[in-house]
Amino acid sequence: MLHIKEAIVVEGRYDKNTLSQLVDGIILETSGFGIFKDEQQLRLLRRIARERGLIVLTDSDGAGFVIRNFLKGAIDPALIKHAYVPDRYGKERRKRQPGKEGKLGVEGMPPQVLEQALRQAGATFLDDPGEGEHPRRQITKGDLFAAGLSGTPDSAARRKELLERLDLPEHLTANALLEALNVFYGYDALAELGVLSK
Repeated sequence: MLHIKEAIVVEGRYDKNTLSQLVDGIILETSGFGIFKDEQQLRLLRRIARERGLIVLTDSDGAGFVIRNFLKGAIDPALIKHAYVPDRYGKERRKRQPGKEGKLGVEGMPPQVLEQALRQAGATFLDDPGEGEHPRRQITKGDLFAAGLSGTPDSAARRKELLERLDLPEHLTANALLEALNVFYGYDALAELGVLSK
């Protein structure tokens, strides 16, 4: 598994599933063109970009470039790196027919092609010798349960209170909250804030 500092932005859940088999890190979805109308998600991406940096990894078709260009204009370009997958023609296994332009998307790329795209984009690989940052302890679903933030009758209210306290979007699901907490804090920082037990 590749440990990457920057958060990676992909178009949809199948891209995320493919990439998560290669990368141990934060992978976020734009929900395709849904990002155009989702101001909360955009605010979150801007914040993550300031904290960790972003790598945009969209498909090589026209739609992928529309999303990429939107993000270029909506987020400080100095905080974004761009990874590009090559034009490869074919269809993904789950689809009955190729996409409109006949090109494979992120989900159809072999792992070595995705790794090469991330390296060419200048991703910060935390496993590489000489990289100054070490992966921090990640928060798990079990940690959220132990803190009463999931699985209890009042967990929704407790999550809402925590989201306000940490200035995170109020509509984050428990899974999205977990991702956001790992991006911005990590286990030790939240233990210091008294959210999780040490």
